[in-house]
Amino acid sequence: MHATASQPASSGADWGEANTWRWMNLNCHWRVLGETSATPIVLIHGFGASSSHWRHNAGALAAAGYQVFSLDLIGFGRSDQPGLNRRYSLNNQFWSRQLAAFLEEVVEQPAVLVGNSLGGLTVLTTAALRPELVKAAIAAPLPDPTLLRPLPKQQARWLERLRRITVTAICRLLPLELIVPLIARTPLLRAGLQGAYQRSIRSDRELQALIAQPALRVTAARSLRAMSVGMALRPRNATAPVLLQRLQTLRNTPPVLLLWGRQDRFVPLMIGELVKSQHPWVELKVIENAGHCPHDETPELFHLELLHWLDRNLGGTSATGIGHQE
Repeated sequence: MHATASQPASSGADWGEANTWRWMNLNCHWRVLGETSATPIVLIHGFGASSSHWRHNAGALAAAGYQVFSLDLIGFGRSDQPGLNRRYSLNNQFWSRQLAAFLEEVVEQPAVLVGNSLGGLTVLTTAALRPELVKAAIAAPLPDPTLLRPLPKQQARWLERLRRITVTAICRLLPLELIVPLIARTPLLRAGLQGAYQRSIRSDRELQALIAQPALRVTAARSLRAMSVGMALRPRNATAPVLLQRLQTLRNTPPVLLLWGRQDRFVPLMIGELVKSQHPWVELKVIENAGHCPHDETPELFHLELLHWLDRNLGGTSATGIGHQE
């Protein structure tokens, strides 16, 4: 669907009304679609993607009665792509701070948060650290290696320092300025992206373009280096097992849903089943004939599960302002 002068597109990579928001001296790109009086839902993309990846979802969710927002995380999409910086570390804790500020300054009320992959981890982090901003948290799916092998509670200071030096040195030595454009300009991109999908993406040029374009920016390699270091060295309290434990102990825990493609090759379903077995209060729904991006691959099934769960857990009520929660 093409946008008119008065009506933004409800589908396609350029859906919604595009905006820029300034945070921590960084430009953040975001989109919005739907009635301003509707319950807000914020969609957070996965690694290498952007708000454009919700091309098949925004219109359906707006039609279902939500005001749909989507934010390009720092380092991705059309948002700024900073390099290594002492002021911050590009990891899910940092992106959670970005999302929380977005909810406070742009959305201006608590919202339903939906994240794909890395976005799912960011959503979970925000729900655990800023629960007063979150009406419900949906991760589709939830990726984190520490779900299988949690980080130790304590580590010798010298060992931690050695790990930091080693990780930083390796990431600095990698010729990402050569590797990233090579992948983005060749069939390597399509081959890697195909691993995230059960169906063939060979003819889906829009999908390939929305992933390739941010990777071709001159700042992409330095930002990938920064997030590689940031995620590798993130503190234990930013890992999914600790965040889930924190959520469980909150006085008013936001409802949490995991949506998992049965054919997910990147983050196998058994990880979602493990989370469910360890945390029975978390709901898990499996989407058939879908891989790592069920929202984009099987949007109708994704919407069916998501909207049914939201109706059951939120009862169609809307948020009215930001409150305080212990």
